[in-house]
Amino acid sequence: MLICISASHKNSSFELLERLSVDAETLGRSIVDGHGTLSGAVVVATCNRFEAYLDLDEPYGTSPLPAVFSTIAAVSDVSGVPADDLRATLELAHGNGVAEHLFSVSAGLESVVVGEGEIAGQVRRALENARAAGTTSPELERLFQRASQTSRSIKNRTGIGSAGRSLVRLALDLAESRVRDWADAEVLLIGTGRYAGASLAALRERGAENVRVYSPSGRGARFATNHGIPAVTAAEFAAAAASADIVVACAATEAHVLSAADLNAGRAGRAPKSQLAIDLGLPRNIDPDVSAVEGVELLDLETIRLHAPLDAFDEASTEAHAMVAKATRKFGAVAEEINVTPAVVALRGHVIGILDAEIERARARGDDSEATEKALRHLVGVLLHTPMKRSREYAHSGDAQAWLDGLEALFGIVPEAESDVEARHVPDERPAV
Repeated sequence: MLICISASHKNSSFELLERLSVDAETLGRSIVDGHGTLSGAVVVATCNRFEAYLDLDEPYGTSPLPAVFSTIAAVSDVSGVPADDLRATLELAHGNGVAEHLFSVSAGLESVVVGEGEIAGQVRRALENARAAGTTSPELERLFQRASQTSRSIKNRTGIGSAGRSLVRLALDLAESRVRDWADAEVLLIGTGRYAGASLAALRERGAENVRVYSPSGRGARFATNHGIPAVTAAEFAAAAASADIVVACAATEAHVLSAADLNAGRAGRAPKSQLAIDLGLPRNIDPDVSAVEGVELLDLETIRLHAPLDAFDEASTEAHAMVAKATRKFGAVAEEINVTPAVVALRGHVIGILDAEIERARARGDDSEATEKALRHLVGVLLHTPMKRSREYAHSGDAQAWLDGLEALFGIVPEAESDVEARHVPDERPAV
């Protein structure tokens, strides 16, 4: 059974998301180890969402709440957020609702900036992190791979995301009115990861030529060499930050990189100037106290979210949501078919076993005719054709349990891995936890 618990910019503050993002990469192992019947966990933590995708190895009808509460306890232990606060905030999806949600997320339909380009890569990296930690499962692998395929299809067919939508570009759009000439602006880029690369590309698109980079992890020199820009050392950082017209921070760090103390130290002996600090980090890269420094304006994720454009449900958005719905139905149908497979195998084995026994009895009576054996095997094939066909039809319609119940009633067949044959349709519900 697939389960997802999630917090996003739609139901949570960025302060809470910031706390949940700490140590998110190691959380999957704690979640799986904390509950005996969880066979997998993948954690997606981005600048505007925190989600845990779980694979519960229990038959349909079993309450998911013990696993959910165990997961919340693990998240609480790692993040320091009280469990009661998490239960009041997190949303729950299960069954096909999980697939629909992840497909929408991966396509950028649930982002602050609808159609943002970075989220698909973040979803893929979440799966890679879970693989490295050994917390994936076959069903989670199938879910995330299908999410990536759906995201690519939506981008290729609808054009959503093709315009390079992203938080980086939205932040620079908001900064546009404060920048007279991008070519003359002095920019300090903090960070060297994927967001830093996207930020540099967006800055260059606007004509920024004077960009320097600083890395709190010491990787600035390599990034600078690869991108043809100067690097700032730790000793030069305060002065570089104080002299920059624009600071763009997007480093993967759990501590503030830039503070009011840094700016004041760098400004020593200099006249105050107008500066714009753009913080795209989660946890925050820039201490909010920089707003108290004369001339400094802070543009953080909360401010960006408030200014995000509201996308109308135009033709592209409508088509994208329709593609998500179709992919969700297909994912559910395949899951149903996978779930009836053990029963199909059991039925074939049962009937073939009877056939072989009858052939042996015929041979014992002296009837070893090849024609008789051929006719019997043909008859069994004909008899099995309709049950096999009906198993697929019931699976695709979401009512495989009816087929399984009929199989048990007629032949007394119950697959050994009964927990793997939970094939009832799960409503697409997302109640609050």
